Amino acid sequence: MKTRILGKSGLEVSALGLGCMGLTFGYGPATNEADAIKLIQRAIELGVTFFDTAEAYTQGGNEKLLGKALKPYRNKVVIATKFGFKNGNPKEGVDSTPQRIRTVAENSLKYLQTDVIDLFYQHRVDPDVPMEDVAGTVKDLIKEGKVKHFGMSEAGVQSIRKAHAVQPLAALQSEYSLWWKEPENEIIPTLEELGIGFVPFSPLGKGFLTGAINENTQFDKTDFRNTVPRFSEENRKANASLVDVLNKLAKERKATAAQIALAWLLAQKPWIVPIPGTTKVHRLEENIAAADIQLNDNDLKEINEAVGKIEVQGDRYSAQAQKMVNR
Repeated sequence: MKTRILGKSGLEVSALGLGCMGLTFGYGPATNEADAIKLIQRAIELGVTFFDTAEAYTQGGNEKLLGKALKPYRNKVVIATKFGFKNGNPKEGVDSTPQRIRTVAENSLKYLQTDVIDLFYQHRVDPDVPMEDVAGTVKDLIKEGKVKHFGMSEAGVQSIRKAHAVQPLAALQSEYSLWWKEPENEIIPTLEELGIGFVPFSPLGKGFLTGAINENTQFDKTDFRNTVPRFSEENRKANASLVDVLNKLAKERKATAAQIALAWLLAQKPWIVPIPGTTKVHRLEENIAAADIQLNDNDLKEINEAVGKIEVQGDRYSAQAQKMVNR
């Protein structure tokens, strides 16, 4: 697996990381622990060195899983985690007070069985806490040797600039894919200007771009996609044309739709590192193989033109969740 450096931070990671949220949170029942550990360790065998978790993914349960799975490989991997919700629960709203940030840091160090957090993201911007206080607290944690790098997630341009002025950001993590290209308007140019890496989550459209989901798919009752307008039955049917285009392009290149979607992201900038998540080893292997697919200018032009003709239907978040993004 080739590696990439996130912006000007010097933080070197595998070209594709592994988003671990879905192993315990968000997409239905948690994966059996032994199977989850097997999947994480298979990712390491395939060259993945970048693993993403958060306090909010099962109030530390996801971090504990990673701590157990990655302990034998700790000096070979980069672990990113996040702070920013009251009691680690997104349903309770945001909390990035300095005291809360410090509490999360101490908990994460314990849960991850490590003495330093490689990349510490603010999960969502807290409008009630000055960005200078947030970035200042992380800066202090870096001075104390508890954190190596600072990041933000789903933040707007003004917040990014304010934070970066206090403590340089290594990365921004936000949604970006062939069915959510909004970051190209303001976010990506800002990151390029400031020398900040970009870590796209949901690079496969929360599973939709794999082609494994259609209008008849039934999600588990605990699957958060039930609350996402873009995943209503009507919108899944309307958005199927995007997957049809990807499947056609993939077939021509002897690849899968998911691999084309990931290869397209990797081709956008050398400092973009997608973190597809999965609970299945065969999907992990399929995703990782995308790092070896080289799309040329003609390929990219064809993909952009084909996808550009399709208007994706439905918002990517519920109205409540939408209030917490791009602040």
